[in-house]
Parts: sequence; structure tokens; C-alpha cells
Amino acid sequence: MSKPVLSLRDVRVEYGGRSVLEVPALDVCSGEVLAVIGPNGAGKSTLLQVMAGLRSPGAGVLRFRGQTVRPGDLGYRRRIALVLQDPMLLDASVLTNVTLGLRFRRWPRRKAVGRAMGWLERLGVAHLAHRSARTLSGGEAQRVSLARALVLEPELLLLDEPFSALDAPTRVALLDDLQGLLRETRTTTVFVTHDQDEALRLGDRIAVLLGGRLRQLDVPERVFAAPADAEVAAFVGMETILTGRVVAVENGMALVQVGSQRVEVPVTAGMRPAGPEPVPPLQEGSEVLLGIRPEDVTLAPGETPLLPSSARNRFRGRVTRVVPQGRLYHVTVACGFPLVAVVTPRSVRELALREGREVVVAFKATAVHVIRR
Repeated sequence: MSKPVLSLRDVRVEYGGRSVLEVPALDVCSGEVLAVIGPNGAGKSTLLQVMAGLRSPGAGVLRFRGQTVRPGDLGYRRRIALVLQDPMLLDASVLTNVTLGLRFRRWPRRKAVGRAMGWLERLGVAHLAHRSARTLSGGEAQRVSLARALVLEPELLLLDEPFSALDAPTRVALLDDLQGLLRETRTTTVFVTHDQDEALRLGDRIAVLLGGRLRQLDVPERVFAAPADAEVAAFVGMETILTGRVVAVENGMALVQVGSQRVEVPVTAGMRPAGPEPVPPLQEGSEVLLGIRPEDVTLAPGETPLLPSSARNRFRGRVTRVVPQGRLYHVTVACGFPLVAVVTPRSVRELALREGREVVVAFKATAVHVIRR
């Protein structure tokens, strides 16, 4: 990985004697997009304020290209750009807003206008250059805000939930354009969001903040497929999290006792430690947590025979809950332990899913994420 552009070490922020942010170590590397995710109140915006030099931590240090950033460091602020959820544009023309930073840097007007128009064009709003910023839609205003930041060609771009106030079609279109621009320019970026789909689209790495603490930092596929602990697993969508104990190990598989059932998992399942060492096999007597994503669970009618199949885990159960969520349904089944599956409306109709309905649930051994305790 390339040399860090920004580094945080032992950073701590408190409000009223209560810790709201604890980051032992975090590096943002040159050219990467680091997506920071977490629920509301997790400390995401506080983290970005520290990174932007807008808030001094109570403890710890912020370094930019190896140099410590001091409170009120204007030299640092000139090398970064910040885009907020609210574009906060001046009551002036779009062009005036975008050239503002360049004019502060004493660029000649003709040169500043040329560069600004180039970025407005790249963001699809050049035709709005002479419009008043007050007349823009939410999506247009955010595009102008991004142009105002990118026109400075910052060494570090900080984005604080820039799409959260936009409607879905506008958000998708802007996300597409921003993704292309960041790939093209390789601008080092920290992107704060509560939307996991946005993080997956943009992030080269993902940092998970929960309760003000940095809980996991890794590439997207590992954060979502191998969460570090039960709370991270729950946040990233593993709706079934079970406590179990390994009771047998045989032929490369481990049997985990969960409630009245035994769940099969590979003996090498689980969070792989950093470094080249292989993950140690599960041992009999080990205490583990099992995470199962609802999309990895299939349902069949209760009369379906429990024949051998590629899904090594098959159990009979009874539906206890059917809840619509968007275009899909989340179905909870009691099968010796509570298990959640996600199904389409068509499946709900064809399987006649309702409370009390007997079903067969199935999931592959390799679909189970094991968190070693």
C-alpha cells in the first residue's frame, strides 16, 4: 500500500466528559477512496471534522504527509477540500461560487474562469454557470459544490454524506459521475456515509465506526463477508447471529451446537488474521458466533424431504414472522434457533408464507461466517 497522505494516531474526542470518538490508528493512503460507514451518532462527522482541522481532538495527533497538523493550520486547509451534505453556496452565480477558492489564491480571472468551466462541464452543470445558486435543485447544487472543491485539485477530498439529502434517481446519477471522476483523477478521498451501497460503490477500503470506535478497517469484500465482531456483523446485514460451541471436527468440517441443532461449517472458517499465516482450524470445544446473511438462506415447503444436497445445513422449522422491507420480505423461522431469510413477494405467495407455516430452511456450510470468540 502507498505512503499515507493522512494519519491519525490515538485520537480521542469527548463531549461533556463522554468519549464520542476513539481512533487508535487510521491511515488514508495516496489515491484511495476510504469510505467511513456507521449508523447515525456513530462519530462519522466528528471524525471528518478532525480530519478537516475543524475540531482539535482532546488527545492524539493528526499528520498530513508526515507533518503534524496544528489547530488553525491554514497551510493544511489550503491543501484539502471539504464537501458537506448542505452545499452552502454563496448567494451569487454558479461560476462565482466555483471560482471563489481560486480567486482567494490570486488566480487571474480568465484562468480561474477557464478552470471552473472545465469542472462544471465534467460535472454536467456548465449550462448553469450564470444562474443564481439560489435557483438550483438539490442535485444541481451538490454538483456545483463538488466542482467548487475539485477545481482546487486538492491533495485530500473530504465528503460528509454528500448524497443523503437527494432523491434516489438524483443520488444514483451523481454517484455514477463522482465514481468516474475519482477513478480518473485518483484524488485521495475520505467519503463518510451511512449508506452501505454507496460505500461499496466508491470505497477502496471501508472503515466501520460504531459507538465512536473504529471497529473494522478493510477492503469492502472482507468487511461485508467477514465482519470483525457481532456488532459489525449486525450493522452490515447479517441478521442471524448465533452463539454456538464446536462439538465435533471431522473430514474438514466442524459441527457447531446451536440451540437444539448442529450447524456444519468448514474447520478453517472465520476471520483470517492479518499477515500470511493460515487461519487455524476450529477445535472441539471452541466457542464461536455464527453469522448468516438472509440472502444465503433458502426456503422450501415443509413437506420437502431432507435429502443430501450442496446445502449441508437443512432444518425443518415454523415461520414466526413475515415482514415486508422495500420490495422484499424478511421471514423469520424457528428451527431450533431463529433464522432470517429474505424472499421475493412471489415466493411469499407460492410458499404461502405466514406465521405458523411449516417450512424447510437450507444454507451452505460455506455461507456461514464464523467469528471466533
